Amino acid sequence: MPVRPTVRFTALFTLTALASTSLAACSSGSGSDPDTVKVSFKQSTDNSIKVMDTYLGDIKKQFEKANPGKKVELVPIKAPDSEYYTKLQQMLRSPKTAPDLVYEDTFLINSDITSGYLKPIDEYLDKWKDWDQFIDTAKAAAKGEDGKTYGVPDGTDTRGLWFSKDVFAKAGLPADWQPKTWDEVLDAARTIKEKVPGVTPLNVYTGKPAGEMATMQGFEMLLYGTGTGEGGSDPLYDKGSKKWITAGQGFEDSLSFVETVYKEKLGPEVSDALDPNFSTKIRGELLPQGKLGIALDGSWLPQDWLEGSGHEWPEWSKELGLAAMPTQNGQAPGRVSMSGGWTWSIPDKAGNPDLAFEFIKTMQTKANAQKWYIANSGISVREDVANDPAYVDAQPGIKFFTDLVADTHYRPAYPAYPKVSVAIQEAMEGVTTGDKSVQEASRGYDEALKEATDNQVVTK
Repeated sequence: MPVRPTVRFTALFTLTALASTSLAACSSGSGSDPDTVKVSFKQSTDNSIKVMDTYLGDIKKQFEKANPGKKVELVPIKAPDSEYYTKLQQMLRSPKTAPDLVYEDTFLINSDITSGYLKPIDEYLDKWKDWDQFIDTAKAAAKGEDGKTYGVPDGTDTRGLWFSKDVFAKAGLPADWQPKTWDEVLDAARTIKEKVPGVTPLNVYTGKPAGEMATMQGFEMLLYGTGTGEGGSDPLYDKGSKKWITAGQGFEDSLSFVETVYKEKLGPEVSDALDPNFSTKIRGELLPQGKLGIALDGSWLPQDWLEGSGHEWPEWSKELGLAAMPTQNGQAPGRVSMSGGWTWSIPDKAGNPDLAFEFIKTMQTKANAQKWYIANSGISVREDVANDPAYVDAQPGIKFFTDLVADTHYRPAYPAYPKVSVAIQEAMEGVTTGDKSVQEASRGYDEALKEATDNQVVTK
């Protein structure tokens, strides 16, 4: 996999180029044909992964058969997460380029709502009986600060520790490993480094190229386990004062964990860690080939290993173990997870919003929703699916990751969050490369936080 020699400058150039490409690709405009609904979605950067393409292709056939004379045009956006967001926002700015339906990450939805890119869909939801099946937390993830709903969620996710049983056996570590503290995670990685040469002991996503993966799979899985949000409060955002929280002890401890991983060479090479496509390599090569000991990652990984994925790995459930990410010192509740998810949203400048919602309804029949959760290794946000034994028993790991919902956390999905997330990534990158100490990176975060939030910050 190629390594980018100048991450910051190359990333900026790439984002600009991709944004320009997106405008050219969709220049016909969503409203050019009243009988065609344009559906934009995130396509995997791995050419062999066709989970979303296959699913939407099937929904397209169902929709066109049920609605004679209507057509569906699928508009894939093939890019890593951070570049996908940039490209999508470029498309949403003009009626000439806006699709009729877009795939929105819940972390970005409030920012896009505030920017006026999305249309409230309450008038459609009020007439749709299936909306009652969606759990309240999922509904909340698609709500704006104005109380209106701007998307229909298609599932949620949780995060934990994946580990190679073969690597653990060679290192003399237990096959039923369930660490109780951060130190136990680091000690296991140190043991792997010492006893299993040629294997990356631990991966924690980091830095700006990894985008939200670094923030959510990496940093927040640490920060939300520090106990700095006493009484169940959020360690990033203070709801009482409606202000963002500056870097405190928990923030610095989380950065110290990241620093330790890369300073002690317990993680991948820094050049690999700062490659925006490194997650593809982890799922497609390192884990299946037994070259990675522990991965701090998400519930969705098995979608890359199912039949027809191009990386078929039917033995994964026998060769990989699952463990909850522990809290810092084992304090209650003893484990931590983060949850997010994606929604299907209608752009404010969509030419065919009615047709777009009809497409959503086709995607979200119980049968189609269940098919998607299983194919995508997702966690159901519909009660009727979650209670169906066919869903619970469909795939190893579903029960483990669904059980984590009891101790999961959601990001403070306010309009400033995307900028706050970038500030976190920059702090992580500083300690990963060794360019900054933990204290320097924390001070840099505080300055970036003030700028990102118009100085709406509080120290705790």
